[in-house]
Amino acid sequence: MTHPTTTPDELQSLLAGAAAAAPDWAARGPADRASALTAVADALDEHAGALLPLAREESHLPDGRLAGELKRTTFQLRLFAALLRDGAYLDARVDHADPDWPMGARPDIRRVLVPLGPVLNFAAGNFPFAFSVAGGDTAAALAAGCPVLVKVHPGHPRLSARTGEAVALALRDAGAPDGVFGLVNGVDEGVTALRDPRVKAASFTGSVAGGRALFDIACSRPEPIPFYGELGSVNPTFVTRAADAARAEEIAEGFVGSFTLGAGQFCTKPGVLAVPEDSAVLRRLRSAALPGPAPMLSARFAEGYARRLGELAGHAAVRPLAAHGSAHADPPAPALLTAGVEDVLAGGEELLAECFGPAALVVTYAEESQLVALARALDGQLTATVVGEDDDAVVPELVRLLAERAGRVLWNQWPTGVSVTYAQQHGGPYPATTAPTTTSVGTAAITRFLRPVAYQGFPDHLLPEALKEGNPQGLPRLVDGTPAR
Repeated sequence: MTHPTTTPDELQSLLAGAAAAAPDWAARGPADRASALTAVADALDEHAGALLPLAREESHLPDGRLAGELKRTTFQLRLFAALLRDGAYLDARVDHADPDWPMGARPDIRRVLVPLGPVLNFAAGNFPFAFSVAGGDTAAALAAGCPVLVKVHPGHPRLSARTGEAVALALRDAGAPDGVFGLVNGVDEGVTALRDPRVKAASFTGSVAGGRALFDIACSRPEPIPFYGELGSVNPTFVTRAADAARAEEIAEGFVGSFTLGAGQFCTKPGVLAVPEDSAVLRRLRSAALPGPAPMLSARFAEGYARRLGELAGHAAVRPLAAHGSAHADPPAPALLTAGVEDVLAGGEELLAECFGPAALVVTYAEESQLVALARALDGQLTATVVGEDDDAVVPELVRLLAERAGRVLWNQWPTGVSVTYAQQHGGPYPATTAPTTTSVGTAAITRFLRPVAYQGFPDHLLPEALKEGNPQGLPRLVDGTPAR
């Protein structure tokens, strides 16, 4: 079942409403926006009994996973509310006039972050709560003071509509302006909204092809806008010889649990595992007890997985390693494939492209120096993991290279499970994302939807509240280069 496509008149009304709401919502104090976000979180918790069955029916995900994801969604809304109440996110800076400034007399300059304006958020299919209608980008944009239009993902239209109703009602009851939030249904309608000059930024989670097409549209507009796309990642894991010798069973079990989690439909799934060619990990994976078949999110996801798995398995250098039933059935069983590192390096993108689903490629190496060569061959990644021992000689160079290519580098942990924290980084160089300087998870995500404005020489009564003398809001600020409140 699909939700009716947004009509041209409805889309124009949504865009006009968002544009009209932008100045009002931006002008609301951080405390007002924090209260609104908290109200949205409370509403989602209150409606969990109606939302969770819809999510299960449309996504085929298990109850426990969905309940945890809804909890994560409401937690991140409340975390952004706490961020707003603290005020440090504004990065307010005050430089008083200084005639003795070493490079010449300094004028009075004061800088603060302000909202970009209406944001278009293309919802993801694999996280029907946390990366969808009320997910991270929606929460971050609303927190920043930006109205949000969400392009609904076709994989869960009824859940999106029901979630959207709860969000809109909560915002209205909290006193948010009309037009601050809305839903857009339809592929063409999403593209039309992206091209509209009233939209000032966009976010996306999905495929490389779809994200790149939208990114190109955003960049080719008469007024180009920021486009925060999360596209694709194989999230490689590198196992050293010492780690293999010390804890092969633990590594094999952890890897199987991570790459099959959620039927392999996590953007942080470890899709490539590098191990010694004579390794104990490899032997254990050959006889591993893989989980049974599990349904994928939709027929579209299943078709894409079958196509990419066929390409990978059909490569001359690739051999089967382990499976539980047929990886090409519906639903598919998990599959492990293997290839030598020299063949992978020669195959390049053909073997190192993402396979979204319950499959992974185990790459075998003879010398640990080949781990460094493999790291150099990688495109941008969301994550990269090193499973090693503290005194492994290869690790320092390996970590240095991986930090150049990934947004999050892990040591002896698995990348699935992206905690919502202050320090989290969920992003990376292209093609992992189109904006490697930002994150879509954690409180730093708010900066996606803010831009700096400096005010020079203004009288105090004309300055924004955050920059006024005496700091009436009690914000953390940088005053003449020194942190102060």
